[in-house]
Amino acid sequence: MAENIVTKSVVSVTEMAKMVGLSRARFYQLVRRGTFPVSDLDTLSKRPCYCEEKQRLILEARRRNCGVDGKPILFYSRRRDFGQVKVSTRPVKPKATNTLIADIIDHLSSAKVVVTTPQVEAAVRAEYPQGTEGTEFAVVLNRVFDRLRGQNPSDKVG
Repeated sequence: MAENIVTKSVVSVTEMAKMVGLSRARFYQLVRRGTFPVSDLDTLSKRPCYCEEKQRLILEARRRNCGVDGKPILFYSRRRDFGQVKVSTRPVKPKATNTLIADIIDHLSSAKVVVTTPQVEAAVRAEYPQGTEGTEFAVVLNRVFDRLRGQNPSDKVG
């Protein structure tokens, strides 16, 4: 069975930890306990690494649940979500509640004006308390733009 173990000529500690399915911190813990052998140092880079012989020892220890020190060790399975980003399951709230608001936001953003949906909704309600029915879109857009920019003359009357 040991013949089927895939090894490389040399691996880093991080790669060795991945090969046995452990975090680097847990791997170092087991090295300090004597469950796994201590790493070698690469002669050129002075980085810790594992040669093929030590890789085989560690992989066999993991497979047998018995450390190189002869003591039995229980390994937990690695978490399945390790390293993955959790995706929110909350429903996404639409940016605009209706097409008028969405169209206004689109036109303003094309003019490099950054606004939020609540800002546009408030401006439309302030300018058109009875609603915008029967009013041309261009007129609504101009009045909302003026209100948002603070250029509406009725706002500046003292």
